[in-house]
Amino acid sequence: MILIALGSNLPHPTYGDSRAVLTAAVARIGETPGFVLGRRSSWYRTAPWPPSDQPDYVNGVVEIAGDLGPEATMRALHAIEDEFGRTRTQVNAARILDLDLLAYDDFVSPPGAWPQVPHPRLAERVFVLAPLAELAPAWRHPVLGRSAAALLAALDDKAGAERLA
Repeated sequence: MILIALGSNLPHPTYGDSRAVLTAAVARIGETPGFVLGRRSSWYRTAPWPPSDQPDYVNGVVEIAGDLGPEATMRALHAIEDEFGRTRTQVNAARILDLDLLAYDDFVSPPGAWPQVPHPRLAERVFVLAPLAELAPAWRHPVLGRSAAALLAALDDKAGAERLA
């Protein structure tokens, strides 16, 4: 099971608002050679992290299958971000599209490797855990040994993610 987090808080000139951006990004992920698109979570509206005056984000998680390996998967995700006009100007800046490799089966990266899998901060972020726990509540973090549902339940602030209809 390969899990990818999606986020957007800026509109795209062709696709429109953040929700439409993420819907288009899921379709693009499904077209990527080496990826087989699986299930998708609901979309969630979340406040920017760290707190700022940026617009709210729309976030979700998709499951894919594939055999490219973590590095090639991350490069493919970065290529999709680039196609959508993502620019990397500063850490935690507003963005049209953010794609993060959360997990690649039970793979655990060695220290200092790129990309870091599982994502090093996924267990701390409601904007990742809310959609992940919806999509795959029994998924187990390969380092922490806890399920997505248990990681979400352990967060102090679970109110930061609003499921969109």
